[in-house]
Amino acid sequence: MHSPPNKLFRRMRLHLSWLGATVLAVLARPAVAGPPFISDDPEPTPYHQFEIYTFNNGTNARDGTSGETGIDFNYGAAPDLQLTTTLPAGFDRRAGGGTNFGLSNIELAAKYRFLHQDTFGLDVAIFPRVFLPSGSNTLSSGSSTIGDNHASLLLPIWVEKDWKGGWSAFGGGGCVFSEIRMTDFCEAGAVVTYQVLPKLQIGGELFHQTADAHGTPATTSLGVGWRYDVNETFHLLGYVGRGIENTDETDRYSWYASILFTF
Repeated sequence: MHSPPNKLFRRMRLHLSWLGATVLAVLARPAVAGPPFISDDPEPTPYHQFEIYTFNNGTNARDGTSGETGIDFNYGAAPDLQLTTTLPAGFDRRAGGGTNFGLSNIELAAKYRFLHQDTFGLDVAIFPRVFLPSGSNTLSSGSSTIGDNHASLLLPIWVEKDWKGGWSAFGGGGCVFSEIRMTDFCEAGAVVTYQVLPKLQIGGELFHQTADAHGTPATTSLGVGWRYDVNETFHLLGYVGRGIENTDETDRYSWYASILFTF
């Protein structure tokens, strides 16, 4: 006579146990940061693992639309050490003119996290990045419409803080030094993300860059990004942004889209 209620209670306990395990898994999951945002994060690729991004990004301004399509390779070479190589092909479409294509600046980088949240309260990392000369589509003035014809070095520092409940914040910045000028420009950004669902994360970003060596004015932008984890290997990333300072000259709208492979 009592077997139906007992089965019902067992079924309810099973569902509640599954729900509790799901919630704990979400709360315990490490925050995912970095792409698709402009700002980076201090978390390196896990030791002996790969992260490969196939990406497309671009920015539209008064003078036209420019961007890149490429592959970003990341490898966890050691605990807290990530090695990165980015191979981009650039495009530049001038307003009222044609479109140029060419190899953009190949990037070589190494991220090293030297402070951890469990001991210091924050993750902190340096992520120096070398940009090799592109040599693509040089104009009569000597400047390139694709990438930069000169080598340069970005020296940034990135920090991150995670909280229970799926919230995370990261950001930082640095300056770019080129072979022909002491300082080209500096940049800084801040991102707040939230794990909406077990497979979906969204976030907002505020980013600023000072005027660069080519005479482009300073720019400040707001953006929204998201990441959807199809499974443990395939992930879909997207980002849309718009400038709020010198908008017509620097950033009427911008985008980033990527398929991420992790293994």
